[in-house]
Amino acid sequence: MLVVMRPDASAADIDYVVRRAGSLGLKAHLTRQHDQTVIGLMGDVRGLPVDALAGLHGVDRVQPVTHPFRLASRDARPGPTVVAVRDRMVGGEAIAVIAGPCSVETRERLLDVAVRLKAAGATMLRGGAYKPRTSPYSFQGIGESGLELLVEARDLTGLPIVTEVIAPEHVPLVCRHTDVLQIGQRNMQNFALLNAVGESGMPVLLKRGMMSTIEELLLSAEYVLAHGNEQVMLCERGIRTFETYTRNTLDINAVPLLKQLTHLPIIVDPSHATGKAGLVRAVSRAAVAAGADGLIVEVHPDPDHAWSDGFQSITPEEFGGLLDDVRRVAAAVGRRA
Repeated sequence: MLVVMRPDASAADIDYVVRRAGSLGLKAHLTRQHDQTVIGLMGDVRGLPVDALAGLHGVDRVQPVTHPFRLASRDARPGPTVVAVRDRMVGGEAIAVIAGPCSVETRERLLDVAVRLKAAGATMLRGGAYKPRTSPYSFQGIGESGLELLVEARDLTGLPIVTEVIAPEHVPLVCRHTDVLQIGQRNMQNFALLNAVGESGMPVLLKRGMMSTIEELLLSAEYVLAHGNEQVMLCERGIRTFETYTRNTLDINAVPLLKQLTHLPIIVDPSHATGKAGLVRAVSRAAVAAGADGLIVEVHPDPDHAWSDGFQSITPEEFGGLLDDVRRVAAAVGRRA
């Protein structure tokens, strides 16, 4: 349930509604849209008489939420959320392009690719210091030293950092180094981790699980939002289907559908969606045409010798061509990159 306050509602009016909701056993979450405060009520609202809140001073209207994801829905915020990552904005007119290697390997490789990505026009730098893998024998990342190398790359290029956090106890450490906390598809329903990143207040990039529905993705985002962290970006990275020629199947339908359902920015990962470097450029064009607010692309200076996911990584030179395509498609749909 949402309580929409009038534009002229005072701080005292808003505080009274919050306290009144608390007396009814409900938790209140405040957001601002345009000139109005919207109070989302969380808890068991069954049987709650609308008149109990609708008649309070400063209340414009009380409306039910039609989706189980209350804070992520457009009922809660009709306009789009724009996530601020340092001086970069995600969700506005500009298409954000996040790029970098699957995993942080060596200082020389990371700094080399970071400089080249900056020159090409990347928005942010991605790189995994911690890598949850299907096999316990696969490369798992270099850990904290990888975070330190990412900070050095940011200092050199000015590119904000996107890196994955895999456990609640890692959140404080990763927060000290990164600008965006990535939740990988394996952890999309790790609720303890979602609560921790929600409490951090840091921007979050939440990836859809390979066998998760759109509603499940939005409910995972709800965990983060319920802690007052509104800096959430959703990532469509392909789902598992019967097709074997690609690593996953990009659910391109999810992009315009999510745009209808939620105010949160939508990022597409063409690298994991296809698992084939030769398909990344075409799928990136499709994602932007469908309405994505950004891309996250794996780029490596020497994909044949990458420590992880080289088969789906493009080179910095290929990334430049991808950005040229993205700029043309963005212009065609009234955006820019």
